[in-house]
Amino acid sequence: MALNFEIPAEMRDMAEKSVAQAKQAFDGFVAATQHAIGTAETQAKSMQTGVKEAGELAMSFAERNVAASFEHAQQLLKAKDAKEVTALQTEFLKKQIAALTEQAKELSQKASKLTG
Repeated sequence: MALNFEIPAEMRDMAEKSVAQAKQAFDGFVAATQHAIGTAETQAKSMQTGVKEAGELAMSFAERNVAASFEHAQQLLKAKDAKEVTALQTEFLKKQIAALTEQAKELSQKASKLTG
């Protein structure tokens, strides 16, 4: 005994519309997800580049500071008396404080660009 079952046209239309709407919603979800992933990748690459640049900047500062320290040590070795050592030391500290202040400012600006 075979049952013949026919879906009414209205139900078929409603089912087709529901499937079409679900597909449209899913396609929108996929497009939004792909956009979000693309945006995240772009931001990650930008952040990676910024972090690399900040690291390179910090390394250049460290190299300059070490070079200045060695130069200062050479000058101290050539000093003739305690008065000259004191003058050299005072001048070196003034220069280093100014340099470190400027370096901190530059690194802070770089960090602000990364986070902003």
